[in-house]
This record gives sequence, structure tokens and C-alpha cells, in this order.
Amino acid sequence: MTARSAKPATPRPARRPSTARRPRGGRTPGGPRGLQIRLRRAWDRPLTAYYLILGGSLLITVLGLVMVYSASQIKALQSGLAPTFFFRKQLLAAVLGGGLLLAASRMTVRLHRGLAYPLLAVSVFLMCLVQIPGIGVAVNGNQNWISLGGPFQMQPSEFAKLALVLWGADLLARKQDKRLLVQWKHLLVPLIPVAFLLLGLIMLGGDMGTAIILTAILFGLLWLAGAPTRLFVGVLGAATLIGALLIKTSANRMSRLACIGATDPGPGDQCWQAVHGIYALASGGFFGSGLGASMEKWGELPEPHTDFIFAITGEELGLAGTLSVLALFAALGYAGIRVAGRTEDPFVRYAAGGVTTWITAQAVINIGAVLGLLPIAGVPLPLFSYGGSALLPTMFAIGLLIAFARDEPAARAALAMRQPVFGRRQAGVRWKTMRRRVKKRPSGER
Repeated sequence: MTARSAKPATPRPARRPSTARRPRGGRTPGGPRGLQIRLRRAWDRPLTAYYLILGGSLLITVLGLVMVYSASQIKALQSGLAPTFFFRKQLLAAVLGGGLLLAASRMTVRLHRGLAYPLLAVSVFLMCLVQIPGIGVAVNGNQNWISLGGPFQMQPSEFAKLALVLWGADLLARKQDKRLLVQWKHLLVPLIPVAFLLLGLIMLGGDMGTAIILTAILFGLLWLAGAPTRLFVGVLGAATLIGALLIKTSANRMSRLACIGATDPGPGDQCWQAVHGIYALASGGFFGSGLGASMEKWGELPEPHTDFIFAITGEELGLAGTLSVLALFAALGYAGIRVAGRTEDPFVRYAAGGVTTWITAQAVINIGAVLGLLPIAGVPLPLFSYGGSALLPTMFAIGLLIAFARDEPAARAALAMRQPVFGRRQAGVRWKTMRRRVKKRPSGER
């Protein structure tokens, strides 16, 4: 090598001084800091939302079956039925709902969008049938049921929640693709008229609790669509005014409003249910009186297996049981928000946000009524209370969230890596540990 061909050596850039020492070998440090790092890594994994939705919903459903069996035995015996009557019906609904969940989780987004208009039309048709004498059935003063023969009944307004989510998400997604949501009239029409049609049909039967949930879904869709604050506040004000008029003109609703925070049944025992719900929670203590050992379900607390099953859960499983239920719903809500926030598909964002709003709002209204913080609205606790009409569409909605969580690019890649190849090993891949796969180096490579 000559002097002309030699090149001067370029100086290496100086390394920046590290402020924190990295553990040797890439290991996570121990102690609270290491635990925080491990939890953050686990929380940020692509399949976290998928496992939270699947595991949380299944745990809520199974625990709900146990509590329905415990809370409904005395009610069934008092009605001259077998003690397992309500449990068997709920178990059948859970099996059918599991099939719907599995089907929804395997359907494509295109097929979900194709169900929007047929489901909306069927829901409107069935809610019209409810108002026909001889077809509609009144339960607890609300005519919102259709008899299917024998002990089976159906509440079409529960399926209207799912219909509004799918149809509203499809409508807003198509308008966003055409850049029409910047105009306020496209935000309101035809979403608001159709939602008011559903609300009117529900209120004809007197079911204000379901109407509140439907209104929450509507506001959730408008919020996700980026409705201006003035428009959002205007719609919210109109809904509040209509709700206040409906409450003011009904003595039953006014009495429920007066029972917020009540500590005694009051004149005519109008707050009997609210007060005994508090009694059930207060007598449970930290760990409860034991599964099946509730005293309030012996005729003191009305509807112990439906609207006030959370109170029986607190009495039998204590504070630990109620906090577990709250934690499961919080995890389910977080996972739904995460799915809606990480997707780039507008339909998935609106549908996931609508389902999350539906389940979260219904859980808050039910639990708030049991705690005496909200008026008793007569809505069941999602996936937990007795009622097949409420369980079936809710489990289909959970299947929607599972399908959306699986459809994320990172989640699809993670699931594809975990699928086994039967009969042979994957080419060029060998297993080094139970958690990680390392590609084989080709022959001759050092």
C-alpha cells in the first residue's frame, strides 16, 4: 500500500454518558422498578387487549352464572318452580351466547358491516310487534317483551343496542370516507332521527332504563365522530330536557329519583328495594357471609337475581367479590378503548367505541343504583345478571371486540407466530426457549 492510497482514520464519535446503568445481559432489574418495567412490557404487548376482552368477559359470565344460581333459588321456590329453573335458563342462554361470540369473533369486518341494516330493520319490526295487543307482554309494568312460547320471552330493545352500534358505525364510517363529517347536518342526519325512532318505540313500553343506555351509545358515537362542542352540548341538553319531562310526568320515576341515598324505606316503603340493597352490601363485610348464605334473597330484596344481583354478590362474597367484579369491568372497558384508539379503520373505531360505551354505561348505571348513588333504572348488569335477551346481544358485541382486537396488524403477527404447524417444524426456525424463536443460521455463516 502506498502513501497516496492510504486514508486517514476517521475518529469515532464520542459516546454520550449514560445516566442510568443498564443491567448486564439485558436482564430486567429486580425490586419495584423491575416489577414496573415488566408490567409495562406486558401491558404494551400486542395481544393484551385480546386476552383482556376474552378472559374478562368469560370470567364475568362464569361468575354471573354462579351468582344467578345462588341468588335465584329462593325466588324460584317461592314461584313454585324448581330451584335450578333460572340457572338452567341462564346456562342455556350462555351456551347460545358463546356460539354467537365465537361466530362474531371469526367474522370479517365486511360481514359485520353487512349485518348493520338487516339487524336494524329486524329490531324496529320486533319493537313494533311489542305494542300489538296479544303479542307484546308486560313485565313489571313495562311492555317490552314478546312471548316465544312456554317460559321463554324476548326483549327486542336489547337487540336495538347492538343494531344502533353496528348501523351507526357503518353510517359514520361511510360518511368519513367521503369527508362529509365536517358538516354538522351529516353528523345529525340520519343518525339522530333513527336513534329517536328507537327511543320512541322503547319509551312506548315505558322502559326508560334501556332508553338511557341507547342515549349513551348515541353520545358515544357522536363523540368519536368528533362532533363540535356546541352540537354535542345541544343534543345533550335536548336529551336532558326530554328525560326530565318524562321523569316529572311519572310518579314511579319521581319516587325512584327520591330514593337516591335513602337510608330508610320511607312512606309506603317506596325505597324498600334501594335500602335493602344497601343492607345486603353492608352485611357482607370484607369477605362476605359465604356463597349461598345471603339473607336478603329470602324475600326481602326484590329482583335479587336480575337488577340487584350485585347486592347479593356483596353480601355473599363481600368487598373482595364486588371489587373483583369492578376490576373485570374496568379491564374490559380499558381493552375496548385500546382497540378503538389503535385502529385506523373508522368502522372498527366507531363500533368498538360504541360497544365499550354500551357495556360501561350499563354497568355504571346498574352498580350506581345498587350503591344508592343513582336512581334505580331497571337495567341488568352486563354479562352478569339473569336474562337471556340481554346476554345474547352482549356476548355478540364482545365477539365484535375480540374480532377487532385480533385484526390489529401486531396482534395478527403475534397470533400467526403462535399457530402450530402439525407434522413438521417450521422451516428455518428452531425453538430456543418456550417464549422466543430464533432463526437458524445458514451453513457457513459465522
